[in-house]
Amino acid sequence: MKTALLVLAVTSALALAACSEPAEVPADTAAPTADVVTPEPAPVDPATTADAAPQNPMVGGAPMYANKDIVDNAVNSKDHTTLVAAVQAAGLVDTLKSPGPFTVFAPTNAAFEALPAGTVDGLLKPEKKEDLTKVLTYHVVSGKVDAATLKSQVQAGNGTATLTTVQGGTLTATASPDGGVTLTDAKGNKAQVTTADVMQSNGVIHVIDTVLMP
Repeated sequence: MKTALLVLAVTSALALAACSEPAEVPADTAAPTADVVTPEPAPVDPATTADAAPQNPMVGGAPMYANKDIVDNAVNSKDHTTLVAAVQAAGLVDTLKSPGPFTVFAPTNAAFEALPAGTVDGLLKPEKKEDLTKVLTYHVVSGKVDAATLKSQVQAGNGTATLTTVQGGTLTATASPDGGVTLTDAKGNKAQVTTADVMQSNGVIHVIDTVLMP
């Protein structure tokens, strides 16, 4: 009898001990402990992202970066190889890489090809450097004149605005039917701005479809 009571007491004690132990929490539902640290995002290398998302329009199939100068951007445009060659022949590279700022109306290769036969080749000859310089600087205006400013000047001038070029001559700007800007040179030739507001570190480029002549 005593033996039976002893076995019953031991069994009861073990049962009570089992009931008093806390239930095991599954690993996937356990609350995070105090020493759990959430990893921070990996640092971004500025060198790989500085030019990753240019805001400028593409020109000649190439991105144009606002933190680069006029020459460094222009050399990457496949539509402006003639203009770049002319700038180099005229010795204007250093000028267009200077702080400026400048507004450049940049004719495309097609615009140069539309000139009378032999015109470009003639201007690129060393003895024609002065004439070439006059033509190129006729496409440059001092200061940074973006499209909004140019349109405001046209509106303020009752439909026209006169731009004084670095060459010393003038261009007449008017509003075009499509809402853009048309430039008229001293000889009456008209050029349409086809791509506006290509921002540069030292100014702005507006692509045009005709070579302007002083």
